[in-house]
Amino acid sequence: MHPDAWLVVIDPQRIFASPDSAWGSPMFPDIVEPVRRLASAAGQRTVVTRWVPDRDAHGSWRAYLDAWPFADVPHDDPLLDLVPEAQGLADTVVSLPTFGKWGPELAAVTGPLPHLVLAGVSTDCCVVSTALAAADAGATITVVTDACAGSTPENHEAAMKVMSLYPPQITLATTEDVLR
Repeated sequence: MHPDAWLVVIDPQRIFASPDSAWGSPMFPDIVEPVRRLASAAGQRTVVTRWVPDRDAHGSWRAYLDAWPFADVPHDDPLLDLVPEAQGLADTVVSLPTFGKWGPELAAVTGPLPHLVLAGVSTDCCVVSTALAAADAGATITVVTDACAGSTPENHEAAMKVMSLYPPQITLATTEDVLR
């Protein structure tokens, strides 16, 4: 992994990983080992993010949480906990009520124009939202194809196809490519 890159492990939470969650990714078990390998290589330059519902949701977020009431829980609800496999991956956890995690909170950790290596869940929601916003702000993005889990394999592939349209700002690579 490039020594200046930051690994951002997006939303490795029970709500997105558990098979009994309406938002659980069937692909999540397959990304655990690649994410661990990347975090080991990134060391202190690893950040984990969490999605949390906005306690004062408005506009389309209010409608979204009304459509998915199971997810409209307090921030300390076990549903929003990091999965055991993500415990200890990073000293820094950034929790935000948005799909995309790029913004002032993450930039305060990584710097305003970082090289971000993205992994996590869900490829077709929070990963693509983070990648596009960060690239638009001028960051360099590498999305690790085998360290991201989509809501379905088909949606994962569709999101990867969209992100592949943004070179050189966004590139796709495997765990092996990144660690080489």
